[in-house]
Amino acid sequence: MLTLKYIQENTQDVLSRLMVKNFDAKILVEQILKKDDERKSTQKQQDDMLAEINNISKEVGQLFKDGKAQEANTAKDKSTSLKEEVKGLTQKLADLELELHKLLVQLPNLPHTSVPKGKGADDNVIVRQGGTIPTLPSNAVPHWDLAKQYDIIDFELGVKITGAGFPVYKGLGSRLQRALINFFLDENVKAGFTEIQPPYVVNEASGFGTGQLPDKEGQMYHVGIDNLYLIPTAEVPVTNLYRDVILNAKDFPVKNTAYSACFRREAGSYGKDVRGLNRLHQFDKVEIVALEHPDKSYEMLESMVSHVETLVQKLGLPYRILRLCGGDMSFTSALTYDFEVYAAAQQKWLEVSSVSNFESYQANRLKLRYKDEAQKKTQLAHTLNGSALALPRIVAALLENNQTPDGIKMPDVLVDFCGFKYIK
Repeated sequence: MLTLKYIQENTQDVLSRLMVKNFDAKILVEQILKKDDERKSTQKQQDDMLAEINNISKEVGQLFKDGKAQEANTAKDKSTSLKEEVKGLTQKLADLELELHKLLVQLPNLPHTSVPKGKGADDNVIVRQGGTIPTLPSNAVPHWDLAKQYDIIDFELGVKITGAGFPVYKGLGSRLQRALINFFLDENVKAGFTEIQPPYVVNEASGFGTGQLPDKEGQMYHVGIDNLYLIPTAEVPVTNLYRDVILNAKDFPVKNTAYSACFRREAGSYGKDVRGLNRLHQFDKVEIVALEHPDKSYEMLESMVSHVETLVQKLGLPYRILRLCGGDMSFTSALTYDFEVYAAAQQKWLEVSSVSNFESYQANRLKLRYKDEAQKKTQLAHTLNGSALALPRIVAALLENNQTPDGIKMPDVLVDFCGFKYIK
């Protein structure tokens, strides 16, 4: 979340930059500043009373020494009364701080100055694109038909077992999944990321730390009896490894990668865009997460974008990279690049990765800091993450783009991982 100090010192900047995200924060910021004034006034009352109690305590001792017992007892009674008032102010302060916190978490992260204005996906800016869109034969079919033809993914069986959005991978389909996971993890490790195997369920504190709670609880699967949440991405547990941690500046950059199953309710999703693998409730994804010094986090962002680009290039998929406009960005992001690959049978661009810099927004929630050796004090770190990569739409594009009369040809980089050149 944004720091109260930044809001106080840069009120107009906060209001104008949040308007890039189409978020009118005027009333909310006024409430925050007013509530903080009330908190500071209450804190001063309490401090003044504590100082008075301290002075009375000194006076009482002297009065008893001087033989003025009646005056001493009167002073003690006043001190007792003030202590009761202090208790009330302590509770009031706790209530005000909680109310202030509830207001602060309603403010989205500020978009970076390079974020374009816009209302939605149509206003995103294409940064660059690569690869060649294949020309398919006239009898080419979309991946959901190929999955049935080659018996590699069974959507109906998933409906039987669980429900829509939970496909069952079979045979060569399962091996392709495993091959992609291993390929992505190996490539990420080669790029300097440390592999992590995280839990798939997290507590409320973890969900809050990375910004899924309280903003996105409606999109998460909740295990009510234990009050735990199934993770929507490995970003959540991996970033939370560093909750309440103080790093040394020399520890940067911290780079981790993790594979996990991901669970998203995708409430409200319907229509043709959810066919096949296009939108699922459970899917596999390999994630990269980085912690970086604030002065270098945008260099890290560009490095992560370049790395994800090499993954898509090695798979031979046509792709484009977009800088998201304010209206299409997440609540927590300061700058996001989306990767899309082209699925030729659907004739559609499919998002396969978002790579984002959150600056200090998550770190403030996580209390993730580092010690600045020069200034001898702690500062908030910057956090970043990205998909490297999400599997379902990668698989969709691979199946559709590589369909031939001999079967579905695997990219050369996957052959050693999956053990076959064609799905036949």
